[in-house]
This record gives sequence, C-alpha cells and structure tokens, in this order.
Amino acid sequence: MYRPDIKLLDCTVRDGGLINNWQFSDEFVKKVFEALVKSGVDYMEIGYKSSDKYFSRDENGKWKFCYDDDIKEIIDGVDTEMKLSAMADIGRIDYEDIPPKSESVLSMIRVACYAKQVDKAISLTQHCQDKGYETTINLMAVSKVSERDLDEALEDLSKSDVPTVYLVDSFGAMYSEQIQFLAKKYLEALPGKQIGIHTHNNQQLAFANTIEAIICGVNRLDSTIYGMGRGAGNCPLELLLAFLKNPKFDIRPIIEIIQEQFIPLKAKVEWGYHIPYMITGILNEHPRSGMKAMSEETLPNLRDFYEDLFSPEPLD
Repeated sequence: MYRPDIKLLDCTVRDGGLINNWQFSDEFVKKVFEALVKSGVDYMEIGYKSSDKYFSRDENGKWKFCYDDDIKEIIDGVDTEMKLSAMADIGRIDYEDIPPKSESVLSMIRVACYAKQVDKAISLTQHCQDKGYETTINLMAVSKVSERDLDEALEDLSKSDVPTVYLVDSFGAMYSEQIQFLAKKYLEALPGKQIGIHTHNNQQLAFANTIEAIICGVNRLDSTIYGMGRGAGNCPLELLLAFLKNPKFDIRPIIEIIQEQFIPLKAKVEWGYHIPYMITGILNEHPRSGMKAMSEETLPNLRDFYEDLFSPEPLD
C-alpha cells in the first residue's frame, strides 16, 4: 500500500552544496537531474536563489544563485513532469532578483527562516506567490525554539496564504517522539496546509524520523541521494523510494548514479555519520563545530571536543 498524496523532493544539489560551496560540475548536476527524472521524484531542488551582492562568485558555485540560463543548460532536451525548486534564505535575496514565474524554469521557491523571522518569510513567500510560484516555508532549528515561540510562529503561519510548512530538524537532534509531537502540533495548528519534513542524520535517525512523520500524516518529504548534505547529511532518497511502495517511483536510476557518481565523490568530499556530528546532534548544537573538526587533517581529541561543547563555560 502507498499514500498517493505524498510528494517527494530531492535537495541533493542544494543541501549537498553546503559541503563544497556548490562547486558541482554541470555534468554532475545534469546526471543528478536525469536520474531524478527517471526515478519519478516530484521535485528537484537545484540550489539556492541568492543575490550576488551577498555572496562571492569566486567562492560559491552557480547553484548558490540558480540563474535560469544556468538551469536551462542542465534541463535542455529533457521532457519531464518533475518540477524544479530553489531555496531562498531571509536576508540573502532581494525581491527584485526573483523573476516572474512566466520567465523562469523554476516552479517553486522554498523560503527558509527561523521562528523569529516568520513575518519576513510570509512576506517573501507572498511576493513569490504573486509572481506565480508554488511556495513553502521551512521553519528551521525548531529543536532550539521554545514551545511558546513556536506556537506564536505557527499561529502567524495559520493566518497566511503559505500552502506548505516544513518541520525541520536542522541539527539532527530529534528523536521519534519529538517528531511525533511536533508533526501533530503542525497539523493541528495549520489546518488546510500541507506539512513537510526535513531531517538530518547526526544520530542516524533521519530515515526513521521521516517515517515517523509519514505515520503522523506528513505528506511532503525531503531527501538526498546517498544522504548527501551538510555535515551528517539527510534522509537518503534511495531508502524512501524503497519504503514508499509507490509504483511511479523507480529506485534503479538512483542506485546506478550512486555507484557511478556518489561513491567516488564521497572519497573526495566527506559527509555522513561521524562522531563530531553525533556529538553536536545529541547536544542539540549547530553542526558548524563538527564540520570544523572534520575539516582538520587529524580529528581533535573527541572526548575533549564533547566536553567543550557540553560545558562551554569554565567551571569554578
């Protein structure tokens, strides 16, 4: 059995680009695109929509900006019903840098924000909707948000025209009971809206927590090929394709591209479960310190790393 209401979004290039500053070759992105088309995935998030004045072109690849001319070179000649998406961060994109949907190959803009930025996120999504795009709001780092602040953010979202709101475990800190509690909270607070889930794998729970969200009634699912994503990575697309039992999905193109592209890439660019990411996850901390530790030639003393995060202030 399967639930046909479920929509699957792959954000490999967008989230995976956080590892290498989106320095992917066109050939790699095109192969990802073609594999996703063959697999039957509903959406591909091809990168971020950002304004040039906020980021260096020398440091960041083209998928940090997602200009239509660049995207057209990837999708040229491929006939598909799969939709393309880009993510926009509050404060990193100017309204005038988002073209009308009629002039873009993108179908959806997803706005990422923290709870305190909900009003700005609603404004940006309304702007995108007025230009013809599908939209979502991805409410990040909710494991760090007080219940009162979260309730206020959800109340504001309930009054908005935003059709889809994502529950995001940004730090890979949540367990299944927390996902269950929050998924039910979102569903009750946002009647008539679609709820999504975006998980990170710091505690090797990204897949399990996504399943928990599905059981609760969440219908928009994020994933990445081979779990590629910032730090510990995300829920692996291939696991979801197998789990969902939807006959329109085909896991074989994903297995093929994992062997051809992702296994060799992982030998050069590291992501996935490692102890520094596990430590940031269990302590509900941003993975930046884990990423710094993993970037060193040799790992730090992991007990000291844990102690420093666990007790950041000197003890008397």
